[in-house]
Amino acid sequence: MSHRLAGLSLILIASVAHAELKTQVIEYPVGSTRMTGYLAYDDAIVGPRPGVLVVHEWWGHNAYARKRAEMLAQLGYTAFALDMYGDGKVADHPDNAMAFMQAVTNNLPEAERRFTAARAVLEQQPSVDKQHIAAIGYCFGGGMVLHMARAGMDLDGVVSFHGALGTQSPARAGQVKARVLVFNGADDVMVPPEQVQAFEQEMRAANAYLELVNYSGVKHSFTNPDADDFAKRFNMPLAYNAQADAASWARMQTFLKSAFAQ
Repeated sequence: MSHRLAGLSLILIASVAHAELKTQVIEYPVGSTRMTGYLAYDDAIVGPRPGVLVVHEWWGHNAYARKRAEMLAQLGYTAFALDMYGDGKVADHPDNAMAFMQAVTNNLPEAERRFTAARAVLEQQPSVDKQHIAAIGYCFGGGMVLHMARAGMDLDGVVSFHGALGTQSPARAGQVKARVLVFNGADDVMVPPEQVQAFEQEMRAANAYLELVNYSGVKHSFTNPDADDFAKRFNMPLAYNAQADAASWARMQTFLKSAFAQ
């Protein structure tokens, strides 16, 4: 097996093959900050295919984000789990996670630069049809992909899983180019009902395409099997829900197929 360095100033750190699934850890710069991303694709598929960016939870670019990238690759996409924190920062405590997240959300122009740089990495891959790019995100990452849609980024679709729905920069009419799919837990205390209602009103006023699924009895971080452990260790209102996890992933697949077909 041979591995080649990725071009255009990307540094290929590692490459691992799992049957036809191939993965690469890629470093890329954004200003003076070193970002670390994770590429996954199926090399048994011939030719370019749509690309999907994966934005991590507030814990940072960890194994969970990479697992979702691999799951997207198994669906036939080329996926890139990007890095919004940089310099290898991954939180092991909610206090650190909050600090890392706020550093990004308090500087949204920089967040957009980091997202755009990751998109450029994805589009440079030979296995990607750069005319068809979408983004999905979890928790903090869900809020980030919604921000990118609000900012008018040219994406086929964005999918938020238990992400924040509030914003200081609401979308303007006609500004949202991406189709939007949101999965929310109705018992998520971090996303109160009034925030859900305000978000729906915002998207309607912006004439955006929106699908919103509110799972009854479901709490925050419902897609992450580690949520129950986090809840116990840090006394957080989190809970994994296998049914909502499976249902949201299945509906996302239908949504992406439709979005990429437009």
